[in-house]
Amino acid sequence: MARKHLIGLRTKVAIMVSAVVLLVLLVLYFIFRNQIIPQTRHALEDKAYAIARTIAMIPLISDGLNSGSSKEIQAYTSRIARRNDIMFVVVIDMKSIRYSHPDSALIGKTFAGGGQQAALRGEESISEGEGMLGRSLRAFVPVYAGQGHQVGVVVVGLSMERVQKLVRQNEWTLIAILLSGALLGAGGAFILGLKIKRMMFGMEPADISRLLQERSAMLQSIREGIIAVDDKAVITMVNVEAERLLARAGIAGNGMTRSISEFWPELRLEQVLTSGEARQDRELELNGITILVSCVPVRVGGEMAGAIATFRDKTELVVLAERLSGISVYADALRAGAHEFMNKLHVIMGMTHMGLYEELQQYISGTVSNYQKEVGSITRQIKDPVMAGFLLGKLSRARETGTELMLDGDSYLPEAADPQTIHELITIAGNLLDNAMDALEGQEAKEIRLAFHYDGGILRCVVQDNGPGIPEQLQEQIYTQGFSTKGEGRGFGLYLVHKSVEKLGGRLEMISGRAKGAEFTAEVPYAVKDGEII
Repeated sequence: MARKHLIGLRTKVAIMVSAVVLLVLLVLYFIFRNQIIPQTRHALEDKAYAIARTIAMIPLISDGLNSGSSKEIQAYTSRIARRNDIMFVVVIDMKSIRYSHPDSALIGKTFAGGGQQAALRGEESISEGEGMLGRSLRAFVPVYAGQGHQVGVVVVGLSMERVQKLVRQNEWTLIAILLSGALLGAGGAFILGLKIKRMMFGMEPADISRLLQERSAMLQSIREGIIAVDDKAVITMVNVEAERLLARAGIAGNGMTRSISEFWPELRLEQVLTSGEARQDRELELNGITILVSCVPVRVGGEMAGAIATFRDKTELVVLAERLSGISVYADALRAGAHEFMNKLHVIMGMTHMGLYEELQQYISGTVSNYQKEVGSITRQIKDPVMAGFLLGKLSRARETGTELMLDGDSYLPEAADPQTIHELITIAGNLLDNAMDALEGQEAKEIRLAFHYDGGILRCVVQDNGPGIPEQLQEQIYTQGFSTKGEGRGFGLYLVHKSVEKLGGRLEMISGRAKGAEFTAEVPYAVKDGEII
Protein backbone atom coordinates (compact mmCIF):
# COMPACT_ATOMS: atom_id res chain seq x y z
CA MET A 1 0.00 0.00 0.00
CA ALA A 2 2.80 2.38 0.92
CA ARG A 3 4.63 1.48 -2.32
CA LYS A 4 1.51 2.24 -4.39
CA HIS A 5 1.15 5.55 -2.59
CA LEU A 6 4.82 6.36 -3.29
CA ILE A 7 4.47 5.49 -7.00
CA GLY A 8 1.32 7.60 -7.22
CA LEU A 9 3.15 10.48 -5.57
CA ARG A 10 6.05 10.18 -8.02
CA THR A 11 3.58 10.25 -10.97
CA LYS A 12 1.88 13.35 -9.60
CA VAL A 13 5.22 15.07 -9.07
CA ALA A 14 6.32 14.16 -12.63
CA ILE A 15 3.07 15.53 -14.10
CA MET A 16 3.39 18.74 -12.08
CA VAL A 17 7.02 19.25 -13.13
CA SER A 18 6.17 18.53 -16.79
CA ALA A 19 3.27 20.99 -16.68
CA VAL A 20 5.49 23.69 -15.20
CA VAL A 21 8.21 23.09 -17.81
CA LEU A 22 5.64 23.17 -20.65
CA LEU A 23 4.12 26.37 -19.35
CA VAL A 24 7.55 28.01 -19.07
CA LEU A 25 8.44 26.94 -22.62
CA LEU A 26 5.17 28.33 -24.02
CA VAL A 27 5.67 31.64 -22.24
CA LEU A 28 9.27 31.87 -23.48
CA TYR A 29 8.16 30.97 -27.02
CA PHE A 30 5.58 33.75 -27.20
CA ILE A 31 7.94 36.26 -25.62
CA PHE A 32 10.80 35.50 -28.03
CA ARG A 33 8.44 35.17 -31.00
CA ASN A 34 7.02 38.62 -30.38
CA GLN A 35 10.57 39.94 -30.12
CA ILE A 36 12.49 38.06 -32.82
CA ILE A 37 9.88 38.00 -35.64
CA PRO A 38 9.43 41.79 -35.72
CA GLN A 39 13.20 42.18 -35.48
CA THR A 40 13.62 39.94 -38.55
CA ARG A 41 11.20 42.08 -40.55
CA HIS A 42 12.82 45.29 -39.31
CA ALA A 43 16.23 43.96 -40.32
CA LEU A 44 14.95 43.30 -43.85
CA GLU A 45 13.34 46.74 -43.99
CA ASP A 46 16.62 48.32 -42.87
CA LYS A 47 18.43 46.36 -45.58
CA ALA A 48 16.02 47.62 -48.24
CA TYR A 49 16.36 51.19 -46.97
CA ALA A 50 20.16 50.97 -46.91
CA ILE A 51 20.37 49.72 -50.50
CA ALA A 52 17.83 52.30 -51.73
CA ARG A 53 19.65 55.17 -50.01
CA THR A 54 22.99 54.05 -51.40
CA ILE A 55 21.62 53.89 -54.94
CA ALA A 56 19.86 57.25 -54.57
CA MET A 57 23.19 58.90 -53.72
CA ILE A 58 24.96 57.59 -56.85
CA PRO A 59 25.46 60.48 -59.37
CA LEU A 60 24.81 58.10 -62.20
CA ILE A 61 21.18 57.76 -61.09
CA SER A 62 20.48 61.49 -60.76
CA ASP A 63 22.32 62.27 -63.99
CA GLY A 64 20.39 59.61 -65.89
CA LEU A 65 17.09 60.95 -64.57
CA ASN A 66 18.07 64.51 -65.55
CA SER A 67 19.14 63.47 -69.04
CA GLY A 68 16.29 61.04 -69.57
CA SER A 69 18.71 58.13 -70.25
CA SER A 70 17.84 54.78 -68.73
CA LYS A 71 20.52 52.55 -70.17
CA GLU A 72 23.23 53.20 -67.56
CA ILE A 73 20.62 53.14 -64.77
CA GLN A 74 19.25 49.76 -65.90
CA ALA A 75 22.73 48.21 -66.09
CA TYR A 76 23.75 49.49 -62.66
CA THR A 77 20.56 48.51 -60.82
CA SER A 78 20.61 45.05 -62.38
CA ARG A 79 24.09 44.45 -60.94
CA ILE A 80 23.00 45.75 -57.53
CA ALA A 81 19.92 43.49 -57.49
CA ARG A 82 21.94 40.38 -58.32
CA ARG A 83 24.73 41.04 -55.84
CA ASN A 84 22.40 41.84 -52.90
CA ASP A 85 19.92 39.04 -53.59
CA ILE A 86 16.91 41.32 -53.77
CA MET A 87 13.77 41.03 -55.87
CA PHE A 88 14.10 44.28 -57.84
CA VAL A 89 15.52 47.78 -57.99
CA VAL A 90 13.29 50.23 -59.86
CA VAL A 91 14.13 53.84 -60.54
CA ILE A 92 11.27 56.18 -61.52
CA ASP A 93 11.16 59.86 -62.38
CA MET A 94 8.80 62.42 -60.97
CA LYS A 95 6.06 61.21 -63.32
CA SER A 96 6.44 57.55 -62.03
CA ILE A 97 7.98 56.46 -65.33
CA ARG A 98 10.31 53.49 -64.92
CA TYR A 99 14.03 53.95 -65.79
CA SER A 100 14.97 50.47 -64.65
CA HIS A 101 13.19 47.17 -64.02
CA PRO A 102 14.13 43.46 -63.95
CA ASP A 103 11.94 43.11 -67.05
CA SER A 104 13.49 45.56 -69.54
CA ALA A 105 10.26 45.54 -71.56
CA LEU A 106 8.57 47.49 -68.76
CA ILE A 107 11.12 50.34 -68.85
CA GLY A 108 9.45 53.58 -69.94
CA LYS A 109 6.09 52.50 -68.56
CA THR A 110 4.35 53.79 -65.46
CA PHE A 111 5.25 52.22 -62.10
CA ALA A 112 2.63 49.66 -60.97
CA GLY A 113 1.75 48.76 -57.40
CA GLY A 114 1.38 52.27 -55.92
CA GLY A 115 2.89 53.57 -52.71
CA GLN A 116 5.31 56.03 -54.33
CA GLN A 117 3.32 59.18 -53.55
CA ALA A 118 5.08 59.95 -50.26
CA ALA A 119 8.48 59.42 -51.88
CA LEU A 120 7.55 61.78 -54.74
CA ARG A 121 6.90 64.38 -52.05
CA GLY A 122 10.43 63.86 -50.69
CA GLU A 123 9.60 61.43 -47.86
CA GLU A 124 11.07 57.99 -47.37
CA SER A 125 8.52 55.18 -46.89
CA ILE A 126 8.14 51.44 -46.85
CA SER A 127 5.12 49.31 -47.63
CA GLU A 128 3.88 46.04 -49.03
CA GLY A 129 2.46 45.97 -52.51
CA GLU A 130 1.43 43.79 -55.43
CA GLY A 131 3.39 44.53 -58.62
CA MET A 132 4.30 42.92 -61.93
CA LEU A 133 6.72 40.52 -60.16
CA GLY A 134 4.38 39.56 -57.35
CA ARG A 135 3.90 40.72 -53.76
CA SER A 136 6.91 42.50 -52.27
CA LEU A 137 8.17 44.63 -49.41
CA ARG A 138 9.23 47.92 -50.96
CA ALA A 139 11.43 50.76 -49.70
CA PHE A 140 10.96 54.20 -51.39
CA VAL A 141 13.83 56.75 -51.20
CA PRO A 142 13.81 60.14 -53.06
CA VAL A 143 16.64 60.96 -55.52
CA TYR A 144 18.02 64.48 -55.57
CA ALA A 145 20.17 66.28 -58.14
CA GLY A 146 23.23 68.25 -57.23
CA GLN A 147 21.28 71.43 -56.51
CA GLY A 148 18.97 69.64 -54.04
CA HIS A 149 16.19 69.32 -56.61
CA GLN A 150 14.29 66.00 -56.49
CA VAL A 151 14.45 64.21 -59.79
CA GLY A 152 12.97 60.80 -58.99
CA VAL A 153 12.60 57.87 -56.58
CA VAL A 154 14.53 54.63 -56.01
CA VAL A 155 12.35 51.63 -55.17
CA VAL A 156 14.02 48.52 -53.68
CA GLY A 157 11.78 45.47 -53.36
CA LEU A 158 12.19 42.30 -51.34
CA SER A 159 10.03 39.28 -52.13
CA MET A 160 7.40 38.78 -49.42
CA GLU A 161 7.74 35.05 -49.96
CA ARG A 162 11.42 35.34 -49.07
CA VAL A 163 10.63 37.58 -46.10
CA GLN A 164 8.14 35.03 -44.77
CA LYS A 165 10.61 32.24 -45.38
CA LEU A 166 13.24 34.01 -43.27
CA VAL A 167 10.64 34.62 -40.56
CA ARG A 168 9.71 30.91 -40.53
CA GLN A 169 13.37 29.93 -40.38
CA ASN A 170 13.90 32.15 -37.35
CA GLU A 171 10.73 30.75 -35.79
CA TRP A 172 11.93 27.16 -36.21
CA THR A 173 15.35 28.18 -34.91
CA LEU A 174 13.64 29.60 -31.84
CA ILE A 175 11.66 26.38 -31.35
CA ALA A 176 14.84 24.30 -31.74
CA ILE A 177 16.66 26.46 -29.18
CA LEU A 178 13.81 26.14 -26.66
CA LEU A 179 13.54 22.38 -27.16
CA SER A 180 17.30 22.01 -26.78
CA GLY A 181 17.14 24.09 -23.62
CA ALA A 182 14.27 21.91 -22.37
CA LEU A 183 16.23 18.72 -23.02
CA LEU A 184 19.37 20.11 -21.41
CA GLY A 185 17.33 21.37 -18.48
CA ALA A 186 15.58 18.01 -18.06
CA GLY A 187 18.93 16.21 -18.17
CA GLY A 188 20.46 18.63 -15.71
CA ALA A 189 17.41 18.35 -13.44
CA PHE A 190 17.65 14.54 -13.56
CA ILE A 191 21.36 14.60 -12.64
CA LEU A 192 20.75 17.22 -9.97
CA GLY A 193 17.86 15.16 -8.61
CA LEU A 194 20.10 12.10 -8.29
CA LYS A 195 22.74 14.17 -6.50
CA ILE A 196 20.20 15.71 -4.15
CA LYS A 197 18.75 12.26 -3.48
CA ARG A 198 22.20 10.99 -2.53
CA MET A 199 22.61 14.01 -0.26
CA MET A 200 19.24 13.12 1.31
CA PHE A 201 20.40 9.54 1.94
CA GLY A 202 18.16 8.17 -0.81
CA MET A 203 14.94 9.43 0.78
CA GLU A 204 11.95 10.52 -1.25
CA PRO A 205 10.14 13.84 -0.56
CA ALA A 206 7.41 11.92 1.29
CA ASP A 207 10.05 10.26 3.49
CA ILE A 208 11.68 13.61 4.25
CA SER A 209 8.31 15.16 5.11
CA ARG A 210 7.38 12.26 7.41
CA LEU A 211 10.81 12.32 9.06
CA LEU A 212 10.52 16.07 9.70
CA GLN A 213 7.06 15.65 11.21
CA GLU A 214 8.21 12.78 13.43
CA ARG A 215 11.28 14.76 14.55
CA SER A 216 9.16 17.77 15.39
CA ALA A 217 6.62 15.63 17.29
CA MET A 218 9.37 13.91 19.31
CA LEU A 219 11.09 17.17 20.23
CA GLN A 220 7.78 18.70 21.29
CA SER A 221 6.88 15.62 23.38
CA ILE A 222 10.09 15.50 25.42
CA ARG A 223 9.70 16.54 29.06
CA GLU A 224 12.89 18.57 28.88
CA GLY A 225 13.09 22.08 27.53
CA ILE A 226 15.11 22.27 24.31
CA ILE A 227 16.51 25.34 22.55
CA ALA A 228 18.58 24.98 19.38
CA VAL A 229 20.65 27.70 17.68
CA ASP A 230 22.57 27.85 14.41
CA ASP A 231 26.23 28.76 13.97
CA LYS A 232 25.30 32.47 14.24
CA ALA A 233 23.65 31.89 17.65
CA VAL A 234 20.20 32.56 16.17
CA ILE A 235 17.38 30.45 17.66
CA THR A 236 16.04 27.82 15.24
CA MET A 237 13.89 25.70 17.55
CA VAL A 238 12.12 26.07 20.92
CA ASN A 239 9.93 23.19 22.09
CA VAL A 240 6.73 23.41 24.16
CA GLU A 241 8.38 22.43 27.47
CA ALA A 242 11.02 25.13 27.00
CA GLU A 243 8.32 27.74 26.43
CA ARG A 244 6.50 26.57 29.59
CA LEU A 245 9.59 26.70 31.81
CA LEU A 246 10.73 30.06 30.43
CA ALA A 247 7.24 31.52 30.86
CA ARG A 248 7.33 30.44 34.53
CA ALA A 249 10.71 32.13 34.85
CA GLY A 250 9.39 35.36 33.30
CA ILE A 251 10.94 34.98 29.82
CA ALA A 252 8.00 35.28 27.44
CA GLY A 253 7.55 35.98 23.76
CA ASN A 254 8.48 34.24 20.55
CA GLY A 255 12.20 33.47 20.47
CA MET A 256 12.36 32.14 16.92
CA THR A 257 14.87 33.89 14.60
CA ARG A 258 16.13 35.95 17.56
CA SER A 259 19.66 35.93 18.92
CA ILE A 260 20.02 33.71 21.98
CA SER A 261 22.05 36.42 23.73
CA GLU A 262 19.07 38.75 23.34
CA PHE A 263 16.36 36.21 24.22
CA TRP A 264 18.10 34.46 27.17
CA PRO A 265 21.47 36.09 27.89
CA GLU A 266 22.14 34.06 31.08
CA LEU A 267 22.29 30.85 29.04
CA ARG A 268 25.55 31.96 27.32
CA LEU A 269 25.05 29.44 24.54
CA GLU A 270 27.18 31.53 22.19
CA GLN A 271 30.21 30.66 24.37
CA VAL A 272 29.64 26.98 23.57
CA LEU A 273 29.74 27.88 19.85
CA THR A 274 33.00 29.75 20.36
CA SER A 275 34.78 27.17 22.53
CA GLY A 276 33.21 24.04 21.06
CA GLU A 277 33.09 22.49 24.55
CA ALA A 278 29.98 21.05 26.19
CA ARG A 279 28.76 22.21 29.60
CA GLN A 280 26.80 19.73 31.70
CA ASP A 281 24.33 20.22 34.57
CA ARG A 282 24.90 23.93 35.17
CA GLU A 283 22.47 25.58 37.60
CA LEU A 284 20.76 28.85 36.63
CA GLU A 285 18.52 30.94 38.86
CA LEU A 286 15.62 32.56 36.99
CA ASN A 287 13.14 34.54 39.07
CA GLY A 288 13.21 32.05 41.95
CA ILE A 289 13.29 28.94 39.74
CA THR A 290 16.44 26.84 39.68
CA ILE A 291 17.01 25.34 36.23
CA LEU A 292 19.55 22.62 35.49
CA VAL A 293 21.03 23.26 32.02
CA SER A 294 23.26 21.21 29.72
CA CYS A 295 24.69 22.81 26.55
CA VAL A 296 26.20 20.74 23.74
CA PRO A 297 27.79 21.93 20.45
CA VAL A 298 26.47 20.41 17.22
CA ARG A 299 28.97 19.52 14.51
CA VAL A 300 28.16 18.45 10.94
CA GLY A 301 31.01 17.13 8.84
CA GLY A 302 33.50 18.29 11.45
CA GLU A 303 32.31 21.90 11.27
CA MET A 304 30.35 23.80 13.92
CA ALA A 305 26.71 23.89 12.82
CA GLY A 306 25.09 25.16 16.02
CA ALA A 307 24.37 24.19 19.62
CA ILE A 308 21.57 22.70 21.71
CA ALA A 309 20.60 23.50 25.28
CA THR A 310 18.46 21.07 27.31
CA PHE A 311 17.11 22.03 30.73
CA ARG A 312 14.66 21.04 33.46
CA ASP A 313 13.31 22.52 36.65
CA LYS A 314 15.74 21.34 39.32
CA THR A 315 12.90 21.05 41.83
CA GLU A 316 11.32 18.31 39.72
CA LEU A 317 14.63 16.43 39.62
CA VAL A 318 15.10 16.79 43.37
CA VAL A 319 11.61 15.44 44.03
CA LEU A 320 12.35 12.48 41.76
CA ALA A 321 15.69 11.87 43.50
CA GLU A 322 14.02 12.02 46.89
CA ARG A 323 11.43 9.50 45.81
CA LEU A 324 14.11 7.19 44.51
CA SER A 325 16.16 7.69 47.65
CA GLY A 326 13.18 6.89 49.85
CA ILE A 327 12.49 3.74 47.88
CA SER A 328 16.13 2.68 48.15
CA VAL A 329 16.05 3.23 51.92
CA TYR A 330 12.96 1.04 52.24
CA ALA A 331 14.44 -1.60 49.91
CA ASP A 332 17.72 -1.64 51.86
CA ALA A 333 15.88 -2.16 55.14
CA LEU A 334 13.76 -4.96 53.69
CA ARG A 335 16.83 -6.61 52.15
CA ALA A 336 18.69 -6.53 55.45
CA GLY A 337 15.73 -8.05 57.30
CA ALA A 338 15.25 -10.74 54.68
CA HIS A 339 18.97 -11.56 54.76
CA GLU A 340 19.00 -11.91 58.56
CA PHE A 341 15.95 -14.15 58.62
CA MET A 342 17.39 -16.23 55.77
CA ASN A 343 20.52 -16.82 57.87
CA LYS A 344 18.35 -17.95 60.79
CA LEU A 345 16.43 -20.31 58.50
CA HIS A 346 19.71 -21.82 57.33
CA VAL A 347 20.72 -22.41 60.95
CA ILE A 348 17.37 -24.05 61.70
CA MET A 349 17.61 -26.23 58.60
CA GLY A 350 21.15 -27.31 59.45
CA MET A 351 20.28 -28.18 63.06
CA THR A 352 17.23 -30.12 61.83
CA HIS A 353 19.34 -32.20 59.46
CA MET A 354 21.79 -32.88 62.28
CA GLY A 355 19.00 -33.96 64.67
CA LEU A 356 19.97 -31.41 67.32
CA TYR A 357 16.39 -30.84 68.38
CA GLU A 358 17.05 -29.74 71.94
CA GLU A 359 19.66 -27.22 70.80
CA LEU A 360 17.27 -26.13 68.03
CA GLN A 361 14.54 -25.52 70.57
CA GLN A 362 16.87 -23.41 72.67
CA TYR A 363 18.05 -21.49 69.57
CA ILE A 364 14.50 -20.73 68.43
CA SER A 365 13.43 -19.72 71.94
CA GLY A 366 16.40 -17.38 72.25
CA THR A 367 15.85 -15.92 68.80
CA VAL A 368 12.13 -15.35 69.40
CA SER A 369 12.85 -13.87 72.82
CA ASN A 370 15.44 -11.47 71.40
CA TYR A 371 13.20 -10.54 68.50
CA GLN A 372 10.20 -9.96 70.74
CA LYS A 373 12.36 -7.94 73.08
CA GLU A 374 13.69 -5.88 70.15
CA VAL A 375 10.27 -5.47 68.56
CA GLY A 376 8.67 -4.70 71.89
CA SER A 377 11.27 -2.06 72.66
CA ILE A 378 10.80 -0.36 69.30
CA THR A 379 6.99 -0.54 69.24
CA ARG A 380 6.80 0.92 72.75
CA GLN A 381 8.89 3.92 71.75
CA ILE A 382 8.06 4.26 68.05
CA LYS A 383 4.30 4.53 67.59
CA ASP A 384 4.37 5.07 63.85
CA PRO A 385 4.21 1.56 62.29
CA VAL A 386 6.06 2.58 59.10
CA MET A 387 8.99 4.03 61.04
CA ALA A 388 8.97 1.04 63.44
CA GLY A 389 9.20 -1.44 60.57
CA PHE A 390 11.92 0.63 58.96
CA LEU A 391 14.02 0.70 62.15
CA LEU A 392 13.73 -3.08 62.53
CA GLY A 393 15.24 -3.41 59.07
CA LYS A 394 18.02 -0.98 59.97
CA LEU A 395 18.81 -2.99 63.11
CA SER A 396 19.29 -6.05 60.91
CA ARG A 397 21.50 -4.06 58.53
CA ALA A 398 23.60 -2.81 61.48
CA ARG A 399 24.11 -6.36 62.77
CA GLU A 400 25.33 -7.39 59.27
CA THR A 401 28.04 -4.75 59.41
CA GLY A 402 28.99 -5.51 63.00
CA THR A 403 27.60 -2.22 64.24
CA GLU A 404 25.70 -1.76 67.50
CA LEU A 405 22.69 0.43 66.75
CA MET A 406 21.10 1.70 69.97
CA LEU A 407 17.77 3.45 70.32
CA ASP A 408 17.80 5.81 73.30
CA GLY A 409 15.62 4.57 76.15
CA ASP A 410 13.85 7.93 76.42
CA SER A 411 13.10 8.13 72.69
CA TYR A 412 9.49 8.57 71.67
CA LEU A 413 7.94 9.03 68.23
CA PRO A 414 4.14 9.46 68.04
CA GLU A 415 2.27 8.51 64.88
CA ALA A 416 2.34 11.31 62.30
CA ALA A 417 -0.79 12.98 61.00
CA ASP A 418 0.70 13.25 57.48
CA PRO A 419 2.25 10.11 55.91
CA GLN A 420 4.44 12.38 53.76
CA THR A 421 6.12 13.66 56.93
CA ILE A 422 7.11 10.10 57.90
CA HIS A 423 8.42 9.53 54.37
CA GLU A 424 10.67 12.59 54.67
CA LEU A 425 11.67 11.57 58.21
CA ILE A 426 12.68 8.09 56.97
CA THR A 427 14.79 9.78 54.28
CA ILE A 428 16.47 11.86 57.00
CA ALA A 429 17.04 9.06 59.53
CA GLY A 430 17.90 6.42 56.92
CA ASN A 431 20.56 8.49 55.17
CA LEU A 432 22.05 9.66 58.49
CA LEU A 433 22.28 6.04 59.71
CA ASP A 434 23.82 4.88 56.37
CA ASN A 435 26.29 7.73 56.50
CA ALA A 436 27.25 6.81 60.07
CA MET A 437 27.75 3.11 59.13
CA ASP A 438 30.00 4.18 56.23
CA ALA A 439 32.00 6.39 58.62
CA LEU A 440 32.58 3.43 60.99
CA GLU A 441 34.20 1.20 58.35
CA GLY A 442 37.54 -0.05 59.68
CA GLN A 443 36.65 0.77 63.33
CA GLU A 444 37.01 -1.98 65.93
CA ALA A 445 34.11 -0.82 68.08
CA LYS A 446 31.17 0.43 66.00
CA GLU A 447 28.43 2.22 67.89
CA ILE A 448 25.57 4.38 66.65
CA ARG A 449 23.04 6.07 68.90
CA LEU A 450 19.62 7.02 67.55
CA ALA A 451 17.14 9.18 69.44
CA PHE A 452 13.69 10.70 68.74
CA HIS A 453 12.36 13.41 71.06
CA TYR A 454 8.94 15.00 70.57
CA ASP A 455 7.99 18.18 72.41
CA GLY A 456 5.26 20.69 71.59
CA GLY A 457 4.91 19.97 67.88
CA ILE A 458 8.66 19.74 67.28
CA LEU A 459 10.51 16.49 66.67
CA ARG A 460 14.25 16.13 67.19
CA CYS A 461 16.06 13.25 65.47
CA VAL A 462 19.63 12.67 66.69
CA VAL A 463 22.15 10.30 65.07
CA GLN A 464 25.56 9.98 66.74
CA ASP A 465 28.47 7.67 65.92
CA ASN A 466 31.86 7.00 67.53
CA GLY A 467 33.76 7.30 64.28
CA PRO A 468 36.66 9.59 63.36
CA GLY A 469 34.43 12.61 62.83
CA ILE A 470 34.43 15.08 59.94
CA PRO A 471 37.48 17.32 59.36
CA GLU A 472 36.78 20.97 59.99
CA GLN A 473 37.87 22.01 56.48
CA LEU A 474 35.21 19.70 54.94
CA GLN A 475 32.29 20.55 57.22
CA GLU A 476 30.97 23.33 54.94
CA GLN A 477 30.92 21.03 51.87
CA ILE A 478 29.23 17.91 53.23
CA TYR A 479 25.73 19.02 52.15
CA THR A 480 26.83 19.74 48.58
CA GLN A 481 25.36 17.41 45.98
CA GLY A 482 27.98 14.90 44.76
CA PHE A 483 30.59 15.78 47.41
CA SER A 484 32.09 12.68 49.05
CA THR A 485 35.41 11.40 50.36
CA LYS A 486 34.38 7.83 49.42
CA GLY A 487 34.89 8.19 45.64
CA GLU A 488 32.72 8.86 42.58
CA GLY A 489 29.00 8.10 42.49
CA ARG A 490 28.57 9.08 46.17
CA GLY A 491 27.76 12.29 48.03
CA PHE A 492 23.94 12.26 47.82
CA GLY A 493 22.93 11.10 51.33
CA LEU A 494 23.58 14.28 53.33
CA TYR A 495 22.42 16.39 50.37
CA LEU A 496 19.01 14.62 50.46
CA VAL A 497 18.88 14.90 54.26
CA HIS A 498 19.40 18.66 53.99
CA LYS A 499 16.70 18.94 51.28
CA SER A 500 14.17 16.91 53.30
CA VAL A 501 14.77 19.02 56.42
CA GLU A 502 14.27 22.17 54.34
CA LYS A 503 11.10 20.74 52.82
CA LEU A 504 9.64 20.09 56.28
CA GLY A 505 10.63 23.60 57.36
CA GLY A 506 13.16 22.48 59.98
CA ARG A 507 16.86 22.90 60.63
CA LEU A 508 19.88 20.62 60.61
CA GLU A 509 22.90 20.84 62.90
CA MET A 510 26.16 18.91 62.99
CA ILE A 511 28.73 18.57 65.78
CA SER A 512 31.97 16.72 65.05
CA GLY A 513 35.15 15.99 66.93
CA ARG A 514 37.85 13.34 66.96
CA ALA A 515 36.96 12.28 70.50
CA LYS A 516 33.26 11.55 69.96
CA GLY A 517 32.75 11.14 66.23
CA ALA A 518 29.95 13.04 64.49
CA GLU A 519 26.50 13.98 65.75
CA PHE A 520 23.67 15.17 63.49
CA THR A 521 20.49 16.72 64.87
CA ALA A 522 17.46 17.30 62.64
CA GLU A 523 14.73 19.41 64.22
CA VAL A 524 11.44 19.55 62.24
CA PRO A 525 7.79 20.47 62.82
CA TYR A 526 5.77 17.30 63.51
CA ALA A 527 1.99 17.11 63.52
CA VAL A 528 0.58 14.22 65.58
CA LYS A 529 -2.30 12.07 64.39
CA ASP A 530 -5.65 12.79 66.04
CA GLY A 531 -6.27 10.65 69.14
CA GLU A 532 -2.56 10.00 69.71
CA ILE A 533 -1.71 10.14 73.45
CA ILE A 534 1.46 12.11 74.13
